[in-house]
Amino acid sequence: MRNFGLIGFPLGHSFSKKYFTDKFAHKNIDAEYQLYELKSIEEFDSLIKKVKLNGLNVTIPYKEQVIPFLDKLDETAAQIGAVNVIRFEYENEKTVLTGYNSDVIGFENSLKPFLKPDHQKALILGTGGASKAIFYSLQKLGIACTYVSRSTKSGQLTYSDLSAEIMNDNLLIINATPLGTSPKADVCPDIPYESITAKHVLFDVVYNPAETLFMKKGRDAGAIALNGEQMLIGQAEAAWEIWNK
Repeated sequence: MRNFGLIGFPLGHSFSKKYFTDKFAHKNIDAEYQLYELKSIEEFDSLIKKVKLNGLNVTIPYKEQVIPFLDKLDETAAQIGAVNVIRFEYENEKTVLTGYNSDVIGFENSLKPFLKPDHQKALILGTGGASKAIFYSLQKLGIACTYVSRSTKSGQLTYSDLSAEIMNDNLLIINATPLGTSPKADVCPDIPYESITAKHVLFDVVYNPAETLFMKKGRDAGAIALNGEQMLIGQAEAAWEIWNK
């Protein structure tokens, strides 16, 4: 039996375990998918010594922190600086770990059908591992991106900087933070929702609940609002291809 799993913390509402468990059952694949909650990335070494793994997904907060534990990065993951897929190869008595980023594929394929010529600029809310893959994807699509963070940093905006003019100039807004995830679904990023228009597209990487407060406020203003489910499905299938190539 092959062993796959997800590392992160916390993992109480994991999409990946159900998705892969169902996939293995439907396709009669002799494999298991487990959740490995690591309170610290320092627990990673003991995990991979204890369990013979064939592949891992990586989620918050370890997409960047796991990189020093890997032997290699593929070109895309290296450029992004974040990993959400690890491929395990066993060569003689050595285990070779290679990091990949399939978030790029999942995000790009789920967003592209909703893009229009007006969508030339984007605000990315959050600066974690998911936001880096999103930034990379949007640059590939020719869309200018600006990070929005709670802290002041050169080249990015803070939430208090978001004027009506900035909102009207950036018709694509991506929530790359976990804000609004169930069970804390009554919160959302602190942006001026009164400046959202029917020309905007709001994309939330959160998938549980299916409609976050961020999305609801966007839809109430006439905007298109998407959740992260299709992105997750796309990145999961890309991860499966990486593990099996």
